[in-house]
Amino acid sequence: MSFGYIDVKEAYDRIKPYLKDTPLEPSFYLGNGTRKYWFKLESFQPVKSFKVRGALNKMLTLTEEEKAKGVSTISSGNHGSSVSYAASLLGIEKAQIIVPETAPKSKVERIEYFGGTVLQMGANYDEAHALGMKHIEESGMTYIDAYYDDPKIYGGQGTIAIEILQQNPGIDTIVIPVGGGGLSTGIAVAAKHLKPEIRIIGVQTEACPAMIKSYEDNVCYEEYPIGDTICDAVVGGVGALSYAMLRDYCDDLIEVKEASAARAVSFMAKNEKYIVEPSSCLTVGAVMEDPERIGGTNIALVLSGGNIDGDLLTRLMNEY
Repeated sequence: MSFGYIDVKEAYDRIKPYLKDTPLEPSFYLGNGTRKYWFKLESFQPVKSFKVRGALNKMLTLTEEEKAKGVSTISSGNHGSSVSYAASLLGIEKAQIIVPETAPKSKVERIEYFGGTVLQMGANYDEAHALGMKHIEESGMTYIDAYYDDPKIYGGQGTIAIEILQQNPGIDTIVIPVGGGGLSTGIAVAAKHLKPEIRIIGVQTEACPAMIKSYEDNVCYEEYPIGDTICDAVVGGVGALSYAMLRDYCDDLIEVKEASAARAVSFMAKNEKYIVEPSSCLTVGAVMEDPERIGGTNIALVLSGGNIDGDLLTRLMNEY
């Protein structure tokens, strides 16, 4: 199990014909004269999530026999819609997506829109994962890993770093939401290769700081208790590959309050005019909580997705 910059560069070349670069746009309301923030808008992906990068990269390496048998995955929503979209793009007819019973309606609808079949199992992601893996093993379909240890997935997610540094070579800090760790590890490995002095900051919700606690306790928590949260895309356990690597590439890991993520969703919609899901807004929330700890002068905030339920968006905009 190894992963390096070459995996990211190969992924970048592989998926380039299929996906456009997402925008890197300046914030009008964050920052000051000496500090500028930039939004990396993965919410502008066709599925409104960064996860299409890793899913597409992996599926482009499948054999014809594997494609014929079909693909399956377990997802809180965004990875599932990405697998569904990539399958439709590549002509893979069978795409089965297993989601928790608590998956937001908007994410389930998006999976089905792109042609995937949704199976709901378990009360949360960890339960869905346990039940889903058994189902996939029995089906003979190819499992498309969301975050655990597949270099093809990590490589696809890391292509975001290549884009950021092409779009603005002056970026000195990248702030990334951390769930299972595929996104943060992919970006960190690529960014540090391209610009060794760059700072990488990972942010987690207080409702499930699994990576932070894994490093504090020196245990890879593949499952972790989940508190009350609106950040459903970054909860659950951490990936083995990310646990093995991220600490060597990440300059800081920060726990962000749920209220800050909620406030950031409203701020992004009302002020910056972007619809971004709460998990993504942990990066903005971290800046609101402690800009000095984030540091930097040209800071890229990775906004990893925009799949927020309409009722939740309305509530947060009314409350904040």
